[in-house]
Amino acid sequence: MTIARLIEGRSQELVSCDAGMSVREAVALLAERRIGALPVFRGSEIAGIFSERDVVYQLAAHGPAMLDKTVGEVMTAPAITVDPGTEVMDALALMTRRRIRHLPVVQGGTVRGFVSIGDLVKYRIDRIESEAEAMRSYIQSA
Repeated sequence: MTIARLIEGRSQELVSCDAGMSVREAVALLAERRIGALPVFRGSEIAGIFSERDVVYQLAAHGPAMLDKTVGEVMTAPAITVDPGTEVMDALALMTRRRIRHLPVVQGGTVRGFVSIGDLVKYRIDRIESEAEAMRSYIQSA
């Protein structure tokens, strides 16, 4: 299965932020939406990812003053991306290898979606359960 199939049918709203947004505002957005990361844009281009990890690292390094910085100053950049044709298992391997939890889905320079490691693990678990059920049915019918 490809990333395109995984994200098809999702609402078109992509929760994101601009590199010029304050960290304080971005943290409020993460909390309000109950999400762990945001794709960060400079104009129409993906510039990086702002995540809970970035908040923790910056808080440890700079204390509460980090809340007044811009997201562009503290985000993880450049963003590691995948295209819609990437296989789910390849994306999962990339996330594991690079130790990241979120991937913007980019096609022709345009962000088409955003996937988390949770999305990919859920797909994998659903697939394993489906295969197990198919095996049980096959064995019972034989």
